[in-house]
Amino acid sequence: MSTTRYARFRAAIAAIAPALLLLGFAYHPYVANATDQSAVAESAASDTTRWALAHLAVGVGYALLALAFIALRSYLRGAGEDRWSARALPFAVLACGLFPILTGMEFALLAAAETGGDVEAAQSELIPWFIPIFVTAAVSFTFGAVGFAIAVSQSRVLSKRLTRVAAGALVVMAVARFIPAGAAQIVIGVAGVVAFWPMALTMWTNPSPPSTRPEQ
Repeated sequence: MSTTRYARFRAAIAAIAPALLLLGFAYHPYVANATDQSAVAESAASDTTRWALAHLAVGVGYALLALAFIALRSYLRGAGEDRWSARALPFAVLACGLFPILTGMEFALLAAAETGGDVEAAQSELIPWFIPIFVTAAVSFTFGAVGFAIAVSQSRVLSKRLTRVAAGALVVMAVARFIPAGAAQIVIGVAGVVAFWPMALTMWTNPSPPSTRPEQ
């Protein structure tokens, strides 16, 4: 693969991943309080097809988001930022690997609804597994997102205004992960687009960024 084609593939991943994540969250049935097991069970049972498609999109979106972080790390390294992005990448990828496990667990509610089982009971049985994974993923994502926010700020590959926007959006994504409300999901999706699209455009139009590494 040529350098230009590789750079554009990298940019495309950075653009598509948050868009798919936003689409999945937007299509997800609205649940005002994600800790309300009855509301979650009712939402899953009311439209199992929508529930399945939304969680499938979110799961795949997070898998692609891991690749987007890897692409961003590669681009920032090319720009000379080799500290914060290197430290943040393992946390970001770990989190993006854990979140699809959570969406997979949500398919148990769909199975219970379609087989005539007790959806709320299935939800209750998942909680002891769901919560530790959720917290681990959220904390890991926070380390990763904040690290990348610092890396983007120090790399100077974006304008000052876009740097503040992209870095701030990464932090918003991290904070929203801890809020158990339906609206927070949309915030995560929108913030992901706001964070990654400026970088994706920069990666597309400027495949080989000038290095900001200080001369020895």
